[in-house]
Amino acid sequence: MTTYHAALAWVDGVVRQDVTLRCHGDRLSAVDADTQAPPDAQQLAGLVLPGIANAHSHAFHRALRARTHEGAGDFFGWRQRMYAVAGALDPDLYRELAVAVYAEMALAGVTAVGEFHYLHHNLDGRPYDDPNIMGHALASAAAEAGVRLTLLDTCYLRGGFDADLEGPQRRFGDGTPDAWAARASALTDHATLRNGTAIHSVRAVPASAMPTVHALAQQRGAPLHVHASEQPAENSACLHATGRTPTGVLADAGVLGPGTTVVHATHVTDDDVAALGTTGTGVCLCPTTERDLADGIGPASALARAGSRLCVGSDSHAVIDLFEEARAVELDERLATHQRGHHRPEALLEALTTSGQAELGWDVGLRTGALADFVAIDLSSPRTAGATAGTAAASAVFAASACDVTDVVVGGRPLVRGGHHATIDVPARLSGALAAVEEALG
Repeated sequence: MTTYHAALAWVDGVVRQDVTLRCHGDRLSAVDADTQAPPDAQQLAGLVLPGIANAHSHAFHRALRARTHEGAGDFFGWRQRMYAVAGALDPDLYRELAVAVYAEMALAGVTAVGEFHYLHHNLDGRPYDDPNIMGHALASAAAEAGVRLTLLDTCYLRGGFDADLEGPQRRFGDGTPDAWAARASALTDHATLRNGTAIHSVRAVPASAMPTVHALAQQRGAPLHVHASEQPAENSACLHATGRTPTGVLADAGVLGPGTTVVHATHVTDDDVAALGTTGTGVCLCPTTERDLADGIGPASALARAGSRLCVGSDSHAVIDLFEEARAVELDERLATHQRGHHRPEALLEALTTSGQAELGWDVGLRTGALADFVAIDLSSPRTAGATAGTAAASAVFAASACDVTDVVVGGRPLVRGGHHATIDVPARLSGALAAVEEALG
């Protein structure tokens, strides 16, 4: 048994003092507040939160950071550079990049990541000898970095409503929904790996194929994620091709519901909001990417009021700072509405931690029986200094940054101590991996 003692911890939505956390195996066997530190306890200063969930990641997009800002453009111009990187990765290079990216996430307090994975095959679209070698590379990378992974194996069948896959897109496709399901079904779970499913988007997956993806998720009891309404152009193309919004297409296909998470939902109609909320469909917001790509600001508070559970992701990794993602849910909506106070700090902390973990299929929280995944946030840094027990939750979500993460525990074991990864020199690993990608790009 391993024991930790936290000066402050966010337990059941309330900041409690002097909390003892006892871990048996990879789970919490006891969580007790107002306790003296046991002699054998490892001390955690600041505020302890449940493990942070990065609910939407494309690991290879990290190679685009600060490299796509020249000149004017939009999402579709950025996408061409993204396709170039997608075309440069083999399994070994993909693994090396992913190790570094997941380790960067660990330093930011992330204990579980949802990897929206569609880079499946060789450059010409032919399967590797091991048809899941790219997925295995990601799973191996997460294991080395020490974070939990929900591998959202993505069905991607066409380049648009009236377009075939071409160029690097050919790596993404399995040809038919049954071929996708046969490949994805071969993936197996273990203690720190869950295999979920994903529909890339309504433009990339015909409505007739969506029930196949949904059925595999249901069979596994695993999450299903899908991009929807990220850009106005996507909505326009969908309306032209189907007469329905992307959310309408998903609803007609029967894939909305509590096990499904829609990513972005930036340009949804009132009817879309109602459909997502009444079905209990989760929504993952990625504000730093939505800013970076000039996508827009989604109606987060309306979605929450309608019944959708919110979570956050760093998506393209323009930055990896989930505190910034969570507070941007509130702050960006202030810009759009000219009003303050859409989301309570506690609701944003839930999106950052327990809600995101649930959308990835992980049982995480500071309670007995949950996975022993938690993080400590420095409350004495230049950003958070002056925080008290009464203001700790608000200070964490509105002032802290990834730099304020001091300790990360996954499955009861320390992964980050004093701001340093237990086994990886993260800056060096990132520099090496990114240099290798640049070399591969020529």
